[in-house]
Amino acid sequence: MSTPTKTPSLPDANTHDPEPLTGTGTGETGASLSTSLSSKPTEEPKTTKVGNFDLGGIVLPLGVFAGVIAAWYFVSYVLLDDARRFLMPPPHVVIVDGLLGSAVPDMWAALGRTTGIALTGLFIASVIGIGWAILMSMSKNAETALFPYAVFLQCIPILALVPLVGFWFGFGFSARVFVCVLIALFPLVSNTLFGLKSVEPGMRDLFALQKPSRFTVLRKLELPAAMPSIFVGLRTSAGLAVVGAIVGDFFFRQGTPGIGMLLDNYRSRLQSPELFAAIVLASLLGVVVFLFFGWLGNRVVGKWYGK
Repeated sequence: MSTPTKTPSLPDANTHDPEPLTGTGTGETGASLSTSLSSKPTEEPKTTKVGNFDLGGIVLPLGVFAGVIAAWYFVSYVLLDDARRFLMPPPHVVIVDGLLGSAVPDMWAALGRTTGIALTGLFIASVIGIGWAILMSMSKNAETALFPYAVFLQCIPILALVPLVGFWFGFGFSARVFVCVLIALFPLVSNTLFGLKSVEPGMRDLFALQKPSRFTVLRKLELPAAMPSIFVGLRTSAGLAVVGAIVGDFFFRQGTPGIGMLLDNYRSRLQSPELFAAIVLASLLGVVVFLFFGWLGNRVVGKWYGK
């Protein structure tokens, strides 16, 4: 009598194979599936580039600029009649009579004086604001006592305070710088304090193991962590310092004129092309200062973090 041979049974369709997707031995199917999934190319956002230049970053702002110029021409030639066109002269008149006219040397000289006032005020505001924030970060009592006054300075209507500044400091360089400091101070205080207090708790615990001094923690941990926030405050305060220099010059009508005084002179004489040209130059000053501190922040923060 012969022994019957076993016939291998087919796997049941309803039975789940517990074979892992990844692993060694019999998991070739899972391994191949894992390999195929990992080798699938990821979709990247479509950008149009020529060399190292992103065309979208150039074309889109230029498109908006063209739209603004078209709207400007529409207002000048369609909405305004000939007798009222001086209220908004077309762009080519502003360029020819304003930016290329006889008043250009005076504009550039006034813009240079406004730049000096703005940068001086920004420097003083940076020293005071960053020092103020460091002091508050080192003591909770100091923060409780001092931060409300930073908010108070931010809430002061600067135009109402300008006459008092003139009485206190005269109407020259010092008064203009003081206005810049008042306007530019709060963003530096708030952003620096936020950066100093945003250090990860794990990093603080790691530093605490070495029992460093408070100054060492500030110098090697908190200040590097706060650098991005500090430069955000600098960029914001840089634009505000330019505004403060123009506002102070607009009201303190003594001494050598800055761009603010020229704006008021052109307004009173109804010199619209020169007025618009001075506004464009003042705006470009704010943009240049903002971009400079953005570039400086990328250089410093990138170097600090090893990028």
